[in-house]
Amino acid sequence: MQTAGTLDAIRDLAIWQGPITIEPLAGGLTNRNYLVGDSHARYVVRAGTDIPVHGIMRFNELAASRAAATVGVSPPVIHAAPGLMVLAHVEGHTFAADDVRARAGDCLDLVRRAHREIPRALRGPVLSFNVFHVLRDYAHTLAEGRSRLAGDLPGLMMQADRLEQAAGPVELVFGHNDLLAANFIDDGRRLWLIDWDYAGFNTPLFDLGGLSSNNGFTAAEDDAMLAAYFGRPADDGLRRRFRAILCASLLRETMWSLVSELHSTLAVDYVAYTTENMARFTAAWAHFTQTD
Repeated sequence: MQTAGTLDAIRDLAIWQGPITIEPLAGGLTNRNYLVGDSHARYVVRAGTDIPVHGIMRFNELAASRAAATVGVSPPVIHAAPGLMVLAHVEGHTFAADDVRARAGDCLDLVRRAHREIPRALRGPVLSFNVFHVLRDYAHTLAEGRSRLAGDLPGLMMQADRLEQAAGPVELVFGHNDLLAANFIDDGRRLWLIDWDYAGFNTPLFDLGGLSSNNGFTAAEDDAMLAAYFGRPADDGLRRRFRAILCASLLRETMWSLVSELHSTLAVDYVAYTTENMARFTAAWAHFTQTD
């Protein structure tokens, strides 16, 4: 959906009370976001269609968003239409990595609530998120698209296989699966968790790994997070599984960016993002192999 068509579609929604204002919001690597105000309130409108190459299906995002709102983790969903989802706007501070580290306990509590409570409120079909399946699918997409790094794929997938073996069997929770700092908002009274594009049943270690890798946690902070989440001190086996999933999550982000180089139409410097995440994955892989 082009920007002009998106704005027309937003204006045409029958939910508004009186004239509206529309302001584009920064961010959004898989959709466009708008702040919309009418005579009653302000709202966030998320505009985006399915993105099969990334496993993004908007029916799944909507189901997750509604369930997260029902259990009080995420803002209410006001309205949904093809390609559009209208959410209550949260006035507050959007986190950066420093904020997540400073409020790590609160962020972890919110994530744990999401894992445990959202499944009770989910309705209809929803997706799973297996990072190793995602990596294999991305590898096929990149080979077919003749990615500039297609020659690196065999080596990367050998690394993915080793990480999958190290991760072993997993328990399933309903994961957010995209725990960037900017997906936490503090309204002065509580935290909210937003943006459920990649939500699905997954190991809790993927979200814990995302909290760590996206926000610069130290090894000591990782141990404290694992102990708080699982209710017991982390042993060597848990640390190994955690590091394997964390490493896989960084490889997934790298390959996500490579796929976006081929398929995204958004004005984002994906080559720079690929370079940044490949460096992070390489460092995490070196640490994993040294401690494995």
